[in-house]
Amino acid sequence: MSTEMPANPGAPGPPPLVSLLQEFSLEANRYADSAGARNDMHRTDLNALSVIMQHTARNQIVTPSVLRKELHLSSPATTALIDRLHSSGHVIREREGPDRRQVQLRMTPKAYRDGGAMFAPLARHMGAALADFTPQELELATRFMTSMIDATVRAGQEAAQQAAPPPADPH
Repeated sequence: MSTEMPANPGAPGPPPLVSLLQEFSLEANRYADSAGARNDMHRTDLNALSVIMQHTARNQIVTPSVLRKELHLSSPATTALIDRLHSSGHVIREREGPDRRQVQLRMTPKAYRDGGAMFAPLARHMGAALADFTPQELELATRFMTSMIDATVRAGQEAAQQAAPPPADPH
């Protein structure tokens, strides 16, 4: 079964499971937008905090360059993002280690508190939904989601390597 998008609107769409993943992604983005808006934070701010949290959990140093690459931002946009997160009290800049010129980014306790409060309703509802499944079903779902994430990362890498299409001829 093909997972490619139909060439025309009358063609059959993606398989139902792929459609559900697309719908989940859209709803997750809507939730993040709503939660962020209530706290005067852009989705990019939330994504940045997520990147910092993931790297920190792996004991990896997060620098502005890491954030720029992970979020596909320009250097000026990355600086503006870090300035916003610093001004809101969610991130601190530190200079540690042998190269004191290197700025390292760390989340503050306020960032963890605010993030926990923003995403508590989602965690609560997801936790309740997960309770309806057996450990074996959750193991299968975990394998599935891991595979879908890996596939999405590979597709993103492939898309990044493709040349942009030439502009359409206005005539």
